[in-house]
Amino acid sequence: MNEPVQSAGPAEGTNASLSQADTWSDLLTGRHLAIVTVLASGVLIYAMNLYFTAALMPSIVADIGGQHYYAWVTTSFVVAAIVASLFVSRILDWKGPRAAYILGFLTFAFGAAGNAVSPTMELLIAGRVVQGLGGGLLAGLGYAVIRSALPEQHWARATGAVSAMWGLGTLFGPALGGVFAELGLWRWAYGALAFAALVFTILAQRSFGSVAGSGHRAPVPVASLVPLVLAIVAISLSAVVPIGWPTLAMVGAGLVLLVLFVTVERRAHDTILPRMTYRRGNSLKWVYLTVAALSAGVMVETFIPLFAQKLAGLAPLAAGLLGAVLSLAWVIAQLFVVSVSSDAGRRRAIRLGPLLLTAGLIAYGLLQVEGTDLAMITLWAAVLAVAGAGIGLAWPLLGVAAMSATSDPAEGGKAAAAITTTQLIAFSVTSAFAGTLMAAGGDSVLEAARYVTLGIALLTLAGILTAGIATRR
Repeated sequence: MNEPVQSAGPAEGTNASLSQADTWSDLLTGRHLAIVTVLASGVLIYAMNLYFTAALMPSIVADIGGQHYYAWVTTSFVVAAIVASLFVSRILDWKGPRAAYILGFLTFAFGAAGNAVSPTMELLIAGRVVQGLGGGLLAGLGYAVIRSALPEQHWARATGAVSAMWGLGTLFGPALGGVFAELGLWRWAYGALAFAALVFTILAQRSFGSVAGSGHRAPVPVASLVPLVLAIVAISLSAVVPIGWPTLAMVGAGLVLLVLFVTVERRAHDTILPRMTYRRGNSLKWVYLTVAALSAGVMVETFIPLFAQKLAGLAPLAAGLLGAVLSLAWVIAQLFVVSVSSDAGRRRAIRLGPLLLTAGLIAYGLLQVEGTDLAMITLWAAVLAVAGAGIGLAWPLLGVAAMSATSDPAEGGKAAAAITTTQLIAFSVTSAFAGTLMAAGGDSVLEAARYVTLGIALLTLAGILTAGIATRR
């Protein structure tokens, strides 16, 4: 199949019959509800953990020291998560979703429990690595299991529900972490995460009774895995080396290794991405690149509260709420767009998504001024909502496009799992890029705000082109 986006909707002539069953009420009842709850919970527990830990870090350092390892707490988690996401499709094909989810939740719980009792920063980082391995599996499974555990007519809504968890994680993660930090209970925070993961383990054990793995153990594609893992490590390390040329050097090395990965994959028999990704005329590669562009746009949210406090004088809570506008618009837009059933409508939504995202970011970047009044803050919120809506319009439909790219279950699992891998790598690259742009702004917060926002907008601009190619008939 050469056009995954076309296959994202119901087959010709069956729209009427499928649309009767393709409702939120049908998806969120019975066994379907249990499955969607597990899928969404796995992604939410990963997404929340990123921001959760950021809010706890000052308390952690004050208690056990190790400030010079500050950045490693996040970097170790992200690197481990990306590496684990590469094995999602293989574990899923071999053991099935029940065993895969039990492994993911238990690993995450074990790492969180280790964090809760860590007496030193070094042991905390070791716990974060374990937690990241579990989190990477859970994040990747969130998309990959949809294809095997739910009927095709529910793929779009289920993808929308799972994707919404990334937005909800950014909304509630900082607030929840802040509550634990304020109470001086950072260890209890990780204990709560471990407990939640154990509860979801029980739910996962009961939710996938009729869905089994094939028992096939696919060979590990070592030749392509090595350069990809090295690329991930190099890009992630760019967040902990001094800002400037060291950062650019690490990102550059990572990009060169990514090119080497693609070169090896194109010639290999056993691959990480679906083999169809590298076929001439196939649009799956463009789907992944569009996902990467949207993921780059998400990273702006990390900087919005800082800019709002420094340029507009907003209190931390108000600045955080402004940052949440992008996520909220993302969640709302994708819960509406999954109701679009026609192929033409889905193609239009995918094309419109990066366009709105880029336009919103450019407007936000150009509107950065010092001494901002309420009218300008309202305008910031409006353009950030436009940007968030752009992400929400395209994201779930791109997930369905990847899942629908092939009828082969093993290749379909690879296609779905690669969405998360692409997303996490894009987060790492954009974070490093944004850090360099912040440094370029020097002591001027205004210049830094413009550089970061407009620089990321350049990355999302490429998504307009890739989305057009991905949806070309």
